[in-house]
Amino acid sequence: MRSYLFVPGDDERKLIKSLNSGADALILDLEDAVAPDRKRLACEMVAEFVVAHRGTMAPPLFIRVNGLDTGLLIPDLAIVTRSAPVGIMLPKCSGAADVALVSGYLDALEVRDGVEPGSIRLFPIITEEARALAGSAGYHQAPRRLTAMLWGGEDLAADIGAFANRTPSGDYHFPFQMARAFCLFASAAAGVAAVDAVYTDFRDMAGLAAEAKVAAETGFSGKAAIHPAQVEVINRAFTPDAEAIQWAEAVLAAFAGKSASGVASLDGKMLDRPHLRLAERLIARAKPPVR
Repeated sequence: MRSYLFVPGDDERKLIKSLNSGADALILDLEDAVAPDRKRLACEMVAEFVVAHRGTMAPPLFIRVNGLDTGLLIPDLAIVTRSAPVGIMLPKCSGAADVALVSGYLDALEVRDGVEPGSIRLFPIITEEARALAGSAGYHQAPRRLTAMLWGGEDLAADIGAFANRTPSGDYHFPFQMARAFCLFASAAAGVAAVDAVYTDFRDMAGLAAEAKVAAETGFSGKAAIHPAQVEVINRAFTPDAEAIQWAEAVLAAFAGKSASGVASLDGKMLDRPHLRLAERLIARAKPPVR
């Protein structure tokens, strides 16, 4: 999946509109987008929305619950698990232990609600607090539910006392470049998708396109969006062009029947297993998302 669109969980109009946004996945938000006095309402609305649209042509539906330290996580899960969303996005995740803890909650709730055991995936945001960066190395031991990781720089800036996470030219300051890299490395080690953070200026399409291009080039498989207008730009950046697909197909053809040697050649240049893995990822990325 290339684009993940955040949608406020207490706004019925935006929830319905998001179904036709072109996003590859929707993240129905119970956390930052919802005022404290509307949390329970949003939770009920999101659960009903998932029940109404799962199994249709709707994009995969994830739900961002409230964090472990809010006292709202278990009540959120107790309501939304019965709707059997594709996954739960866990904010403020401090490490693999948090993933394991929430996975355990889901184990029990799935049994209670008659949901297929282990079917609800986990999608943590792993860089929103400074302490989380120290725990990023353990995700390769996380439970089987782990499906993707997102990084974020807004909450991290507040946590470390940074007045800005970007330079005047729009590039990330060094601490946030590190957080972005941590997400990429931790995801690769765990064998799950790495998703790039939101681009908060939803009117700056040129800046979004440039940032998404770099993310795609450096190994991220997708990017989060906060506005439907950003979806098309993200999808375009993460969709391989015809030249890249042609190269990938040629690499796959060169490796056909070469499993024993582990090397091949293309246009007079030697290819090895990393080239094959890259080609396979490009071909997979070129395929339309499964609905």
